[in-house]
Amino acid sequence: MEKRTLCARRLRAFAEHLRREERAETTVEKYLRDAEAFAVWQRCGAVTKDSVLAWREALLETGLSPVTVNAKLSALHSLLQFLGWEDCRVKYLKIQRRTFRESARELSRQEFGRLLETARHQGRERLELLMETICATGIRVSEVRHITVEAAKRGMAEVRMKGKIRVILLPQKLCRKLLKYAGRQKTAAGEIFLTGSGKGLSRKQIWKEMKSLCEKAGVEPSKVFPHNLRHLFASLFYRASRDIVKLADVLGHSSIETTRIYLISTGKEHARWLDRLGLIR
Repeated sequence: MEKRTLCARRLRAFAEHLRREERAETTVEKYLRDAEAFAVWQRCGAVTKDSVLAWREALLETGLSPVTVNAKLSALHSLLQFLGWEDCRVKYLKIQRRTFRESARELSRQEFGRLLETARHQGRERLELLMETICATGIRVSEVRHITVEAAKRGMAEVRMKGKIRVILLPQKLCRKLLKYAGRQKTAAGEIFLTGSGKGLSRKQIWKEMKSLCEKAGVEPSKVFPHNLRHLFASLFYRASRDIVKLADVLGHSSIETTRIYLISTGKEHARWLDRLGLIR
């Protein structure tokens, strides 16, 4: 029987498998990163259920949250299934459904405004418009590349991922700003948000540029990252429409449960609701 060890050959085959399944490149990179982390931790040892259990405990001991640990296990489980080693899979950590979100990670509309104002004062037009685009449409940072000159002219962008096509409507005011910016950059077609060398912006670069605004804007760094703009969009959209099914469609979620996570209130807001009950004399 062939020894169950994780080598470069098997990891490469796993990556090819994920791409054949039309997984997003960010997903492929994340799964490979987690699988490689397990392989390094294993130190070329044999993969067994006991070793996976030990890795799960080791991750918890480093201070990672149960959600993060489960996400890493999900990546490893996908690899184990691909290799036919399903008997090595372990149970996910049980997590109680949260009723509120930490205020330290909740970006308010006012704080978003300060981030935009700071970018404007620093003359960072691309960053300001990029944040407006993500927050006004609810797109994922990986979908920014679909914001093209053609999309701005049509008033809608088409996102093709995992065999699905999702149409993202672009507000008219945003389209005008996108086309004006593209004109100043002499971008006649294709992606609008590009680096100086003409390449698309990476997730890491967008994250880094947003973080650089925190101090001047007076916003906690824990609140400033691209995905939080999507959360802010979801919150404001739901307050305006009260239609979670429509919101799920707009965000591109296949499950309402995923959308529900975006609508969890902050701890402070939850506490205010409890106070309104008037049950304490």
